[in-house]
Amino acid sequence: MRTAHAVVVGAGLSGLSAALHVAGAGHRVTVVEREAVPGGRNGILERDGFRFDTGPTVFTMVPLLEETFAAVGRTASDYVTLRLLDPAYHAFFADGSRLLVRPGHEAMRTEIAEQCGTRDAAAFDDFVAWLKRLNDVELPHFIDANFDSPLSLLRSPRAAAELLRLGGFGRLGPAVGRRFADERLHRLFSFQAMYAGLAPAQALALYAVITYMDSIEGVWFPDGGMHAVPTAMTRAATDAGVEFRFSTPVERVERRSDGSASGVRLAGGETIAADAVVVTADLPVAYERLLPGVPAPRVARRGLFSPSALVWHVGVRGALPSRVGHHNIHFGHAWDDAFADLLDRGVPMSDPSRFVAAPSLDDPTAAPSGHHSLYVLEPVPNLHRGRLDWAVEGPRLRDRMLTDLEAFGYPTDVVTEELVTPEDWQRQGMAAGTPFALAHTFAQTGPFRPKNVDRRVPGLVFAGSGTTPGVGIPMVLISGKLAARRVADFVA
Repeated sequence: MRTAHAVVVGAGLSGLSAALHVAGAGHRVTVVEREAVPGGRNGILERDGFRFDTGPTVFTMVPLLEETFAAVGRTASDYVTLRLLDPAYHAFFADGSRLLVRPGHEAMRTEIAEQCGTRDAAAFDDFVAWLKRLNDVELPHFIDANFDSPLSLLRSPRAAAELLRLGGFGRLGPAVGRRFADERLHRLFSFQAMYAGLAPAQALALYAVITYMDSIEGVWFPDGGMHAVPTAMTRAATDAGVEFRFSTPVERVERRSDGSASGVRLAGGETIAADAVVVTADLPVAYERLLPGVPAPRVARRGLFSPSALVWHVGVRGALPSRVGHHNIHFGHAWDDAFADLLDRGVPMSDPSRFVAAPSLDDPTAAPSGHHSLYVLEPVPNLHRGRLDWAVEGPRLRDRMLTDLEAFGYPTDVVTEELVTPEDWQRQGMAAGTPFALAHTFAQTGPFRPKNVDRRVPGLVFAGSGTTPGVGIPMVLISGKLAARRVADFVA
């Protein structure tokens, strides 16, 4: 095997994963990042003594992170400390009740028995067994796998047949609803469909693996906040010989006369030659900005994008109510109609459900003494679905969030704040103004999702949430590994 040089564009989680796997295979790697720090969407905001994680707040599937570090002979614990959150979530319902999502089968079964009854506790046993079977079939055959065409599905006919037998191609909402009598559990075990960009009633049941990842395998929190993960991956990659160039925007992918990728041209005019190029920008934006003359695949140009999110980073003075935890879900009265607002009508939810993270509960350095840092997320239409004036709508929804936070018992003496709207996501380079990329409809899943290679540009590989296998920390870590496999094919 010859030693090759790969350039990775972007030091987000998928780019860092790709860099570690390519370096672990014995190749030279240069990572080029436009920002001054690693992380990409897993970024950090520091203001007025508060620290906010600007991207994902829920970390699951630690073995996938361990696999990334193992590629270069390290372990995650060499660089970052991860702590299991118990409870993983505090779920609050409009009737005033609360359910805790506890890590581990027995702890969650006990919670369900106490709060919902013995019938649903018994149903949970079957539910967990079903989730585990789904995960065991999907992960090796349909998630951790490169697809060259839909015919690639035929390479694992037994797995496809088992997925069909398990009802994976049915709908998630009804699959959960059939199992539990307590409607609160319907919401608790199906809201994860939003990660796939769909309402539970529309999402394929195979996306119950997301429920498995965070409700069964557990949710973890890194010491120092979520940004500690990309920081740790960067240190491990540097120790393995990977070169990083921060504050270095890329202008375009350079191509040879035969169309193959030959490196990247930087905004300052410098060219970095490479045998392979891994691009982690949001896929439609990558084609538009970095690949002039190469139209994006049809699904990337005209596909259905996930809803967006209004995110409010807010530093507050005062104590948190005793009933809340690190991760909190506040469900509204409405459910199906709320999704109709979001996905069909293209308007903000009239009765929203919201996610509120309070990382300062487990990381005192995230806020000054006597204060807390909060991350408040409300799903909103993306820029393709809604025609909203966010200069007006953003402040209106921010004020509604503040009113509701006060009603929930959170402190509302605001010291500092930052509101992120779909227009802000778009300015950051995210198509349709959503950080969640293409929705995971059947026609945009697995071999039907935009591939991580383009035959028109040999030597170019994509990684990130817009390509295989999809959205979320576990998926983009796998995406980097799949990209590294493609690089190995090119340079063999």
